[in-house]
Amino acid sequence: MTHLDPPGGRGRPAVPSSATDALARCISVEPAKFAAAHWGRAPLLSRAAELPNPQGFTDLLSPADADELLSRRGLRTPFLRVAKDGQLVPAARYTGGGGAGAEIGDQVLDEKVLELYASGATLVLQGLHRIWPALVDFARDLGTALGQPLQVNAYLTPAGSQGFATHYDTHDVFVLQVDGRKHWRIHPPVLPDPLEKQPWGGRADEVAATAEGTAALDVVLEPGDALYLPRGWLHSAQAQESSSLHLTVGIRALTRYALVEELLALAAEDPRLRAGLPFGTDVADPDAIEPELTETVEALRDWLLRADPAAIAARLGNRAWPAARPAPIRPLAQAAALAALDPDSRVTVRAGLRWQLTPTGDGKVALRLFDRTITLPGTCEPALRAVLTGEVTRVGDLPGLDDDADRLVLARRLLTESVLTPT
Repeated sequence: MTHLDPPGGRGRPAVPSSATDALARCISVEPAKFAAAHWGRAPLLSRAAELPNPQGFTDLLSPADADELLSRRGLRTPFLRVAKDGQLVPAARYTGGGGAGAEIGDQVLDEKVLELYASGATLVLQGLHRIWPALVDFARDLGTALGQPLQVNAYLTPAGSQGFATHYDTHDVFVLQVDGRKHWRIHPPVLPDPLEKQPWGGRADEVAATAEGTAALDVVLEPGDALYLPRGWLHSAQAQESSSLHLTVGIRALTRYALVEELLALAAEDPRLRAGLPFGTDVADPDAIEPELTETVEALRDWLLRADPAAIAARLGNRAWPAARPAPIRPLAQAAALAALDPDSRVTVRAGLRWQLTPTGDGKVALRLFDRTITLPGTCEPALRAVLTGEVTRVGDLPGLDDDADRLVLARRLLTESVLTPT
């Protein structure tokens, strides 16, 4: 797994120190050891004393921050879920209109949330990597270190309560204990490496039976502790003598099955694989299907041997890149920078932006981004590569262009397209 400590290269900037710092907050071993012994293989418990931040994780989201979100931010569903006795509570029980000028009917009502929480319900704040500033930055940095898109949820559980029965997730997670203590019981998978289309509900009996056995890990997480769980590992958690707040960072990694799906999508280009079955074939008869299956497998094997890695990579990029947004843009500050732009202005690539720069063969260059592709004159390539890799930050120093007027045109275009930000 090389994404855990990716160097610069291929014209790309090196991973920033903030990204390696974010990963270090979650694991008590070196990244190489984590990759070899734990990533996708086995849980890792990291105690607060083994991690670098003595304050734990309260800087990311504290109980007071959670109260702020639940009471003063006009939070709407689905940014909040509520669970009680292993079941989700219908959103209508804790949402409604927000009064004059805010009549939208799915806003979280703090008094209803209090009623449910006081009766033992678990509150799940979802998508915090999009709405809480500290977690926006942390998720971007950790996602850069892992090379994977992330999501962040928070779980607030009253004393002695358990929000969900034993289950497994279809993505890897980091559990970061913020406040209180929570008892975790971890069991091996009933289905190793489950796909998103293979949730635990379809194997509920196996899960329940396995949960009755001896746990692979039986531990109480204290504030500042971190736990890594690969997808598929069974788990349940119960708050102890006081309420508990923990963050769950879900890692939405692509799998080899994603490669299979994209290969099959491209296989539609092969005429042999588009051919219809013979007239009158009884598709329910194994003997009738057998020769067609043999010929189809042979055709598929031939096609797979000719598969183009570049085509597959492009399709996987179209899947993965939109799942991890780059750093937020401040529209007013960006517009002010555009108005004041001159050769002495300093710019930098938007943090967390994924990009690919490719000559098109017709005298132009294509800058592929997570949501679109920008085509520019080929003469811009040296300047583009220099600014995107961080080699140049001053607009007047952009290489390969005739004069400052051309440099300003390019910089203005990249600021307008939210590729660059002012520094």
